[in-house]
Amino acid sequence: MKTMIEPAKRLDTVKEYYFSLKLREVRSLMEKGKPIINMGIGSPDLNPPEAIYSAMTVALNSPGAHMYQSYKGRPELRAAMADFYQKSYQVKVNPESEILPMIGSKEAIMHISMAFLNPGDEVLIPNPGYPTYTSVTNLVQARARYYNLTEENNWLPDLQQIQSEGLEKVKMMWINYPHMPTGAIASKKVLKTIIDFARQHNILIVNDNPYSFILNDNPTSILEIEDAMDYAIELNSLSKSFNMAGWRVGMALGNTDHINTILKVKSNMDSGMFYGIQQGAIAALNMGQDWFTELNKIYKERRSLIFKIADKLNCKYDKEATGMFVWAKLPAHIANAEELVDKLLYEHDIFITPGSIFGTNGKAYVRFSLCVNQELIQEALDRL
Repeated sequence: MKTMIEPAKRLDTVKEYYFSLKLREVRSLMEKGKPIINMGIGSPDLNPPEAIYSAMTVALNSPGAHMYQSYKGRPELRAAMADFYQKSYQVKVNPESEILPMIGSKEAIMHISMAFLNPGDEVLIPNPGYPTYTSVTNLVQARARYYNLTEENNWLPDLQQIQSEGLEKVKMMWINYPHMPTGAIASKKVLKTIIDFARQHNILIVNDNPYSFILNDNPTSILEIEDAMDYAIELNSLSKSFNMAGWRVGMALGNTDHINTILKVKSNMDSGMFYGIQQGAIAALNMGQDWFTELNKIYKERRSLIFKIADKLNCKYDKEATGMFVWAKLPAHIANAEELVDKLLYEHDIFITPGSIFGTNGKAYVRFSLCVNQELIQEALDRL
Protein backbone atom coordinates (compact mmCIF):
# COMPACT_ATOMS: atom_id res chain seq x y z
CA MET A 1 0.00 0.00 0.00
CA LYS A 2 1.31 3.45 -0.90
CA THR A 3 2.19 5.55 2.13
CA MET A 4 1.29 9.24 2.37
CA ILE A 5 4.31 11.52 2.84
CA GLU A 6 3.46 14.24 5.34
CA PRO A 7 3.98 17.82 4.16
CA ALA A 8 6.47 19.93 6.08
CA LYS A 9 5.04 21.48 9.25
CA ARG A 10 5.95 24.95 7.99
CA LEU A 11 3.14 24.68 5.45
CA ASP A 12 0.66 24.63 8.31
CA THR A 13 1.41 28.35 8.75
CA VAL A 14 0.38 29.41 5.22
CA LYS A 15 -2.59 29.08 2.92
CA GLU A 16 -2.73 28.99 -0.85
CA TYR A 17 -2.49 32.56 -2.15
CA TYR A 18 -5.94 34.17 -2.44
CA PHE A 19 -5.60 34.95 -6.15
CA SER A 20 -4.47 31.41 -6.88
CA LEU A 21 -7.74 30.14 -5.40
CA LYS A 22 -10.10 32.86 -6.60
CA LEU A 23 -8.82 32.92 -10.15
CA ARG A 24 -9.60 29.22 -10.48
CA GLU A 25 -13.17 30.11 -9.58
CA VAL A 26 -13.15 32.98 -12.10
CA ARG A 27 -11.73 30.72 -14.83
CA SER A 28 -14.38 28.11 -14.09
CA LEU A 29 -17.10 30.71 -14.60
CA MET A 30 -15.49 31.85 -17.85
CA GLU A 31 -15.34 28.27 -19.10
CA LYS A 32 -19.09 28.11 -18.55
CA GLY A 33 -19.51 31.10 -20.85
CA LYS A 34 -19.62 33.91 -18.29
CA PRO A 35 -18.13 37.16 -19.72
CA ILE A 36 -16.08 37.98 -16.63
CA ILE A 37 -14.28 41.33 -16.52
CA ASN A 38 -11.28 40.84 -14.24
CA MET A 39 -10.52 44.06 -12.37
CA GLY A 40 -8.82 42.33 -9.48
CA ILE A 41 -5.24 41.65 -10.55
CA GLY A 42 -2.37 44.14 -10.74
CA SER A 43 -0.76 42.55 -13.80
CA PRO A 44 -0.07 45.23 -16.43
CA ASP A 45 -1.91 44.53 -19.67
CA LEU A 46 0.05 47.09 -21.69
CA ASN A 47 3.20 46.23 -23.67
CA PRO A 48 6.71 46.99 -22.46
CA PRO A 49 8.84 49.60 -24.28
CA GLU A 50 9.52 48.59 -27.89
CA ALA A 51 13.25 49.13 -27.37
CA ILE A 52 13.49 46.00 -25.29
CA TYR A 53 12.38 43.74 -28.16
CA SER A 54 15.32 44.60 -30.38
CA ALA A 55 17.71 44.46 -27.41
CA MET A 56 16.53 40.97 -26.55
CA THR A 57 16.58 39.81 -30.19
CA VAL A 58 20.20 40.86 -30.57
CA ALA A 59 21.04 39.26 -27.24
CA LEU A 60 19.70 35.86 -28.31
CA ASN A 61 22.51 35.49 -30.85
CA SER A 62 25.29 36.78 -28.61
CA PRO A 63 28.10 34.40 -27.63
CA GLY A 64 27.33 32.76 -24.30
CA ALA A 65 23.76 34.06 -24.24
CA HIS A 66 22.34 30.66 -23.30
CA MET A 67 24.89 29.79 -20.65
CA TYR A 68 24.51 30.20 -16.90
CA GLN A 69 24.78 33.83 -15.87
CA SER A 70 26.37 35.49 -12.85
CA TYR A 71 24.41 35.32 -9.60
CA LYS A 72 25.01 39.06 -9.30
CA GLY A 73 23.76 39.83 -12.81
CA ARG A 74 25.72 41.35 -15.68
CA PRO A 75 27.90 44.35 -14.78
CA GLU A 76 26.09 46.41 -17.42
CA LEU A 77 22.72 45.56 -15.82
CA ARG A 78 23.88 46.66 -12.39
CA ALA A 79 25.30 49.83 -13.96
CA ALA A 80 21.94 50.54 -15.64
CA MET A 81 20.15 50.03 -12.32
CA ALA A 82 22.57 52.40 -10.59
CA ASP A 83 22.08 55.03 -13.33
CA PHE A 84 18.32 54.62 -13.03
CA TYR A 85 18.46 55.31 -9.29
CA GLN A 86 20.71 58.33 -9.85
CA LYS A 87 18.34 59.81 -12.46
CA SER A 88 15.07 58.87 -10.78
CA TYR A 89 15.79 59.40 -7.10
CA GLN A 90 19.15 61.21 -6.96
CA VAL A 91 20.48 58.22 -5.03
CA LYS A 92 24.06 57.19 -5.74
CA VAL A 93 24.86 53.50 -5.26
CA ASN A 94 27.87 51.40 -6.10
CA PRO A 95 26.83 49.03 -8.92
CA GLU A 96 29.52 46.55 -7.93
CA SER A 97 28.55 46.06 -4.29
CA GLU A 98 25.26 47.82 -3.42
CA ILE A 99 22.84 46.39 -6.01
CA LEU A 100 21.70 42.81 -6.47
CA PRO A 101 19.43 42.00 -9.45
CA MET A 102 16.63 39.66 -8.40
CA ILE A 103 14.25 37.37 -10.29
CA GLY A 104 11.36 39.60 -9.23
CA SER A 105 10.67 41.28 -5.90
CA LYS A 106 8.72 38.29 -4.63
CA GLU A 107 11.92 36.24 -4.76
CA ALA A 108 13.69 39.03 -2.91
CA ILE A 109 11.15 38.97 -0.07
CA MET A 110 11.94 35.31 0.52
CA HIS A 111 15.71 35.72 0.15
CA ILE A 112 15.87 38.68 2.54
CA SER A 113 13.78 36.85 5.12
CA MET A 114 15.94 33.73 4.88
CA ALA A 115 19.09 35.85 5.10
CA PHE A 116 18.22 37.82 8.22
CA LEU A 117 15.51 36.08 10.25
CA ASN A 118 15.87 33.31 12.79
CA PRO A 119 12.98 31.28 14.22
CA GLY A 120 11.23 33.42 16.82
CA ASP A 121 12.44 36.78 15.51
CA GLU A 122 9.61 39.27 15.21
CA VAL A 123 8.79 41.11 12.00
CA LEU A 124 6.68 44.27 11.78
CA ILE A 125 4.19 43.90 8.93
CA PRO A 126 1.70 46.54 7.74
CA ASN A 127 -2.04 45.95 8.14
CA PRO A 128 -3.26 46.33 5.41
CA GLY A 129 -0.31 45.14 3.37
CA TYR A 130 0.98 42.69 0.79
CA PRO A 131 0.08 39.16 2.04
CA THR A 132 3.44 37.71 0.97
CA TYR A 133 5.20 39.52 3.83
CA THR A 134 3.23 37.39 6.27
CA SER A 135 3.51 34.14 4.31
CA VAL A 136 7.27 34.35 3.98
CA THR A 137 7.71 35.37 7.62
CA ASN A 138 5.76 32.28 8.65
CA LEU A 139 7.67 30.01 6.27
CA VAL A 140 11.01 30.97 7.84
CA GLN A 141 9.45 30.44 11.30
CA ALA A 142 9.73 34.04 12.39
CA ARG A 143 6.77 35.77 14.06
CA ALA A 144 4.57 38.25 12.23
CA ARG A 145 3.61 41.29 14.28
CA TYR A 146 1.18 43.63 12.59
CA TYR A 147 1.17 47.39 12.86
CA ASN A 148 -1.96 49.32 12.01
CA LEU A 149 -2.32 51.57 9.01
CA THR A 150 -5.56 53.54 9.03
CA GLU A 151 -7.27 56.05 6.80
CA GLU A 152 -7.38 58.49 9.73
CA ASN A 153 -3.55 58.44 9.88
CA ASN A 154 -3.17 58.63 6.08
CA TRP A 155 -2.13 54.95 5.99
CA LEU A 156 1.17 55.77 7.72
CA PRO A 157 2.72 53.85 10.65
CA ASP A 158 2.20 55.18 14.17
CA LEU A 159 5.73 54.62 15.43
CA GLN A 160 4.92 55.69 18.99
CA GLN A 161 2.17 53.08 19.16
CA ILE A 162 4.48 50.41 17.73
CA GLN A 163 7.19 51.33 20.24
CA SER A 164 4.78 51.22 23.17
CA GLU A 165 4.10 47.54 22.48
CA GLY A 166 7.75 46.57 22.98
CA LEU A 167 10.44 45.93 20.39
CA GLU A 168 12.86 43.60 22.15
CA LYS A 169 12.41 40.75 19.65
CA VAL A 170 11.78 42.83 16.52
CA LYS A 171 14.48 42.42 13.88
CA MET A 172 12.85 43.59 10.66
CA MET A 173 10.10 45.95 9.52
CA TRP A 174 8.38 45.84 6.14
CA ILE A 175 7.18 49.12 4.67
CA ASN A 176 5.78 49.72 1.18
CA TYR A 177 5.54 53.27 -0.14
CA PRO A 178 3.86 54.18 -2.38
CA HIS A 179 1.60 51.82 -0.50
CA MET A 180 -0.26 48.87 -1.91
CA PRO A 181 -3.26 48.54 -1.70
CA THR A 182 -4.14 52.08 -0.52
CA GLY A 183 -1.97 54.21 -2.82
CA ALA A 184 -0.72 56.30 0.12
CA ILE A 185 2.60 58.15 -0.14
CA ALA A 186 5.20 58.60 2.60
CA SER A 187 6.96 61.97 2.51
CA LYS A 188 10.69 62.25 3.01
CA LYS A 189 9.94 63.58 6.49
CA VAL A 190 8.01 60.40 7.31
CA LEU A 191 10.74 58.20 5.84
CA LYS A 192 13.32 60.03 7.97
CA THR A 193 11.32 59.27 11.13
CA ILE A 194 11.27 55.60 10.09
CA ILE A 195 15.05 55.56 9.64
CA ASP A 196 15.48 57.29 13.02
CA PHE A 197 13.21 54.62 14.52
CA ALA A 198 15.31 51.87 12.94
CA ARG A 199 18.54 53.43 14.23
CA GLN A 200 17.16 53.77 17.75
CA HIS A 201 15.95 50.18 17.96
CA ASN A 202 18.43 48.39 15.66
CA ILE A 203 15.74 47.23 13.24
CA LEU A 204 16.28 46.47 9.55
CA ILE A 205 13.79 48.38 7.38
CA VAL A 206 12.84 46.89 4.01
CA ASN A 207 10.98 49.27 1.71
CA ASP A 208 9.16 47.51 -1.13
CA ASN A 209 9.01 50.22 -3.81
CA PRO A 210 7.57 48.96 -7.14
CA TYR A 211 4.90 51.67 -7.62
CA SER A 212 7.04 54.84 -7.64
CA PHE A 213 6.23 55.93 -11.17
CA ILE A 214 2.55 55.03 -11.53
CA LEU A 215 0.37 58.15 -11.22
CA ASN A 216 2.98 59.68 -8.93
CA ASP A 217 4.64 63.01 -9.71
CA ASN A 218 7.27 62.68 -7.01
CA PRO A 219 9.05 59.30 -7.05
CA THR A 220 10.83 58.78 -3.74
CA SER A 221 13.31 56.23 -2.40
CA ILE A 222 13.99 55.62 1.27
CA LEU A 223 17.67 55.56 0.30
CA GLU A 224 17.44 59.33 -0.24
CA ILE A 225 17.39 59.70 3.55
CA GLU A 226 20.73 60.31 5.27
CA ASP A 227 22.27 57.13 6.73
CA ALA A 228 19.44 55.03 5.27
CA MET A 229 21.90 52.60 3.67
CA ASP A 230 22.98 51.50 7.16
CA TYR A 231 19.46 50.61 8.26
CA ALA A 232 17.40 49.94 5.14
CA ILE A 233 17.18 47.74 2.07
CA GLU A 234 15.01 48.85 -0.83
CA LEU A 235 13.33 46.57 -3.33
CA ASN A 236 12.34 47.77 -6.76
CA SER A 237 10.97 46.12 -9.87
CA LEU A 238 10.42 46.56 -13.59
CA SER A 239 7.06 44.76 -13.38
CA LYS A 240 4.83 47.79 -12.91
CA SER A 241 7.08 50.62 -14.14
CA PHE A 242 7.81 49.02 -17.51
CA ASN A 243 4.96 46.50 -17.94
CA MET A 244 7.39 43.61 -17.52
CA ALA A 245 5.65 41.56 -14.81
CA GLY A 246 6.22 38.23 -16.55
CA TRP A 247 9.90 38.97 -17.15
CA ARG A 248 10.61 38.74 -13.40
CA VAL A 249 13.20 41.49 -13.05
CA GLY A 250 13.71 43.15 -9.69
CA MET A 251 16.52 44.53 -7.61
CA ALA A 252 17.61 44.86 -4.00
CA LEU A 253 19.65 47.89 -2.97
CA GLY A 254 21.52 48.34 0.29
CA ASN A 255 24.94 48.52 1.82
CA THR A 256 27.61 46.01 0.89
CA ASP A 257 27.16 43.87 4.00
CA HIS A 258 23.41 43.57 3.49
CA ILE A 259 23.77 42.74 -0.20
CA ASN A 260 26.44 40.10 0.46
CA THR A 261 24.24 38.51 3.12
CA ILE A 262 21.34 38.22 0.65
CA LEU A 263 23.71 36.88 -2.00
CA LYS A 264 24.60 33.94 0.25
CA VAL A 265 20.98 32.82 -0.01
CA LYS A 266 20.38 33.77 -3.63
CA SER A 267 23.47 31.98 -4.95
CA ASN A 268 22.10 28.74 -3.51
CA MET A 269 18.60 29.26 -4.91
CA ASP A 270 19.01 30.11 -8.60
CA SER A 271 21.62 30.11 -11.34
CA GLY A 272 21.29 33.66 -12.57
CA MET A 273 18.93 35.61 -14.81
CA PHE A 274 18.70 34.78 -18.55
CA TYR A 275 21.07 36.97 -20.58
CA GLY A 276 18.36 38.13 -23.00
CA ILE A 277 16.13 39.30 -20.16
CA GLN A 278 19.02 41.24 -18.65
CA GLN A 279 19.66 43.03 -21.95
CA GLY A 280 15.97 43.83 -22.31
CA ALA A 281 15.93 45.20 -18.77
CA ILE A 282 18.88 47.47 -19.58
CA ALA A 283 16.97 48.90 -22.55
CA ALA A 284 13.93 49.53 -20.35
CA LEU A 285 15.97 51.25 -17.62
CA ASN A 286 17.40 53.60 -20.22
CA MET A 287 13.96 54.89 -21.24
CA GLY A 288 13.39 58.59 -20.58
CA GLN A 289 10.64 60.41 -18.72
CA ASP A 290 8.43 60.41 -21.82
CA TRP A 291 7.78 56.70 -21.25
CA PHE A 292 6.19 57.36 -17.84
CA THR A 293 4.31 60.41 -19.13
CA GLU A 294 2.59 58.36 -21.84
CA LEU A 295 1.99 55.41 -19.52
CA ASN A 296 0.33 57.61 -16.91
CA LYS A 297 -1.93 59.25 -19.47
CA ILE A 298 -3.49 55.84 -20.05
CA TYR A 299 -3.77 55.08 -16.35
CA LYS A 300 -5.38 58.48 -15.66
CA GLU A 301 -8.06 57.82 -18.27
CA ARG A 302 -8.73 54.39 -16.85
CA ARG A 303 -8.82 55.69 -13.28
CA SER A 304 -11.43 58.31 -14.13
CA LEU A 305 -13.75 55.50 -15.28
CA ILE A 306 -12.96 53.40 -12.19
CA PHE A 307 -13.97 56.40 -10.07
CA LYS A 308 -17.35 56.33 -11.81
CA ILE A 309 -17.75 52.64 -10.97
CA ALA A 310 -16.87 53.36 -7.32
CA ASP A 311 -19.43 56.20 -7.34
CA LYS A 312 -22.06 53.85 -8.75
CA LEU A 313 -21.36 51.47 -5.85
CA ASN A 314 -21.51 54.35 -3.32
CA CYS A 315 -17.89 53.78 -2.34
CA LYS A 316 -15.54 56.56 -1.20
CA TYR A 317 -11.97 56.96 -2.43
CA ASP A 318 -8.97 59.31 -2.43
CA LYS A 319 -8.50 61.01 -5.80
CA GLU A 320 -4.90 61.88 -4.87
CA ALA A 321 -3.78 58.29 -4.22
CA THR A 322 -1.06 56.84 -6.44
CA GLY A 323 -0.33 53.45 -7.99
CA MET A 324 -2.26 51.18 -10.32
CA PHE A 325 -5.22 50.56 -8.05
CA VAL A 326 -8.21 52.43 -6.67
CA TRP A 327 -8.76 51.68 -2.98
CA ALA A 328 -12.38 52.36 -2.11
CA LYS A 329 -14.30 52.33 1.16
CA LEU A 330 -17.57 50.43 1.21
CA PRO A 331 -20.88 52.09 2.05
CA ALA A 332 -21.94 51.55 5.66
CA HIS A 333 -24.76 49.11 4.85
CA ILE A 334 -22.36 46.52 3.39
CA ALA A 335 -20.98 44.35 6.19
CA ASN A 336 -17.81 43.12 4.51
CA ALA A 337 -15.86 43.29 1.27
CA GLU A 338 -16.46 39.67 0.27
CA GLU A 339 -20.19 40.35 0.18
CA LEU A 340 -19.78 43.03 -2.50
CA VAL A 341 -17.11 41.07 -4.41
CA ASP A 342 -19.34 38.01 -4.76
CA LYS A 343 -22.37 40.13 -5.67
CA LEU A 344 -20.43 41.77 -8.50
CA LEU A 345 -18.96 38.46 -9.64
CA TYR A 346 -22.18 36.44 -9.71
CA GLU A 347 -24.68 39.15 -10.65
CA HIS A 348 -22.63 41.37 -12.97
CA ASP A 349 -19.69 39.17 -14.10
CA ILE A 350 -17.17 41.65 -12.64
CA PHE A 351 -14.29 40.57 -10.39
CA ILE A 352 -12.64 42.99 -7.96
CA THR A 353 -10.49 42.36 -4.89
CA PRO A 354 -11.78 42.38 -1.30
CA GLY A 355 -9.65 44.56 0.95
CA SER A 356 -9.81 41.93 3.69
CA ILE A 357 -7.12 39.83 1.97
CA PHE A 358 -4.63 42.56 2.87
CA GLY A 359 -5.43 42.47 6.58
CA THR A 360 -8.18 43.21 9.07
CA ASN A 361 -7.90 46.95 8.44
CA GLY A 362 -8.97 46.31 4.85
CA LYS A 363 -12.26 44.56 5.56
CA ALA A 364 -14.31 47.70 4.86
CA TYR A 365 -12.61 48.33 1.50
CA VAL A 366 -12.31 46.93 -2.01
CA ARG A 367 -9.55 47.34 -4.58
CA PHE A 368 -9.99 47.99 -8.31
CA SER A 369 -7.09 47.36 -10.70
CA LEU A 370 -6.22 49.78 -13.50
CA CYS A 371 -4.76 46.91 -15.55
CA VAL A 372 -7.91 46.66 -17.68
CA ASN A 373 -8.47 48.47 -20.97
CA GLN A 374 -10.90 51.37 -21.17
CA GLU A 375 -13.45 49.50 -23.24
CA LEU A 376 -13.80 46.78 -20.60
CA ILE A 377 -13.95 49.30 -17.76
CA GLN A 378 -16.70 51.14 -19.63
CA GLU A 379 -18.52 47.85 -20.15
CA ALA A 380 -18.29 47.13 -16.42
CA LEU A 381 -19.73 50.57 -15.73
CA ASP A 382 -22.57 49.95 -18.21
CA ARG A 383 -23.41 46.65 -16.50
CA LEU A 384 -23.99 48.54 -13.25
